[in-house]
Amino acid sequence: LIIPREGGYMVRVYVEMDKLAENERVAGRNITKEQLIAAAQRIFHPYTFEVKEVPWWSVYEIGQRLTDRFDDLQPEEVATRLPHIFIAGDACHTHSPKAGQGMNVSMQDAFNIGWKLAAVLHRRSPASLLHTYSAERQAVAKELIDFDREWAALIVSSVSDRSANDAAAVQKYFVQHGRYTAGTATHYKPALLTGAGTHQGLATGLQIGKRFHSALVVRIGDGKQLQLGASFLADGRWRLVAFAGQGDKGAPGSPIAKLCEFLSESPHSPIKRFTAAGADVDSVIDVRAVFQQSHHTLALTAMPELLFPTKGRYGLRDYEKAFCTIDDAKQNIYEMRGINREQGCMVVVRPDQYIAHVLPLNDTAALAAFFGGFMLNAMN
Repeated sequence: LIIPREGGYMVRVYVEMDKLAENERVAGRNITKEQLIAAAQRIFHPYTFEVKEVPWWSVYEIGQRLTDRFDDLQPEEVATRLPHIFIAGDACHTHSPKAGQGMNVSMQDAFNIGWKLAAVLHRRSPASLLHTYSAERQAVAKELIDFDREWAALIVSSVSDRSANDAAAVQKYFVQHGRYTAGTATHYKPALLTGAGTHQGLATGLQIGKRFHSALVVRIGDGKQLQLGASFLADGRWRLVAFAGQGDKGAPGSPIAKLCEFLSESPHSPIKRFTAAGADVDSVIDVRAVFQQSHHTLALTAMPELLFPTKGRYGLRDYEKAFCTIDDAKQNIYEMRGINREQGCMVVVRPDQYIAHVLPLNDTAALAAFFGGFMLNAMN
């Protein structure tokens, strides 16, 4: 495996050496950098190359290992006590470096447990939420280990074993699994924090359980184009993105207006239930809306209060809640993400920017029930 590095002359070369015997460690082989260079040169034959300088080299054992759980519970204890110790990264999953996932997956582990710990410590969710960390991340790590075994086998297969089509097969496999390298292959299954796919057809390109797949939109407040996903800060808040149906401009009586009315006034609203008195209206659940009209035809001041709220110690207006599609049809978020133009939908996005649910705009009961499954009423 060759990875070009900076400067045009430096490359990183991965060389497969001999298999270790049972209970043997690589340190006992006393492998030198000269042996690594010789092995690489044999692999390159009949082509040749010279190594002028080795700024860094290392020898390591490839092992695919995975712990049973990412916390201190035994399976039979899950129903009776809470976890108190959590592990992440190499402490619970190890694999080859060829897929570039060691640091990436470890950071995802840390973010997953981080936002959940914060939710519990801020008393927004019960401590039982912490059970979801091991359940979610252990499954992801298992998929990664399975992928790594296949990928490593392709990389180390000997030249003599390869057919003429093998190079194309390796390339195809790398492209197919490029989402792993990019960190977007994670897909959480339906559970406490991930809804069922009953209404997935309303947004086929925003898959429940996967990372929110962003696209360009126009901010109505100033006409600026930006990535919708980039407007979601990693600050522990949930996002509720309402995609308006055909002709909906947020006027009184429209589906968007009715949704905002429910969220602002109903005692069953997750915003009313879970936001502390005196806190900003978006401090727990941040509501955004995307409309299909041009921003030239939409008035931000005519939007529901929830999309143009006053916030902070000075009561300033927030101009960054309402967006619309861009003029370029090829980059229209509705088309790119398979959003139903006629009905629209609402998309619930977790604090780690994974999609938790897709629901019709009028299914406020399902929305309330979803948040009610893992959040605590605010202590007002």
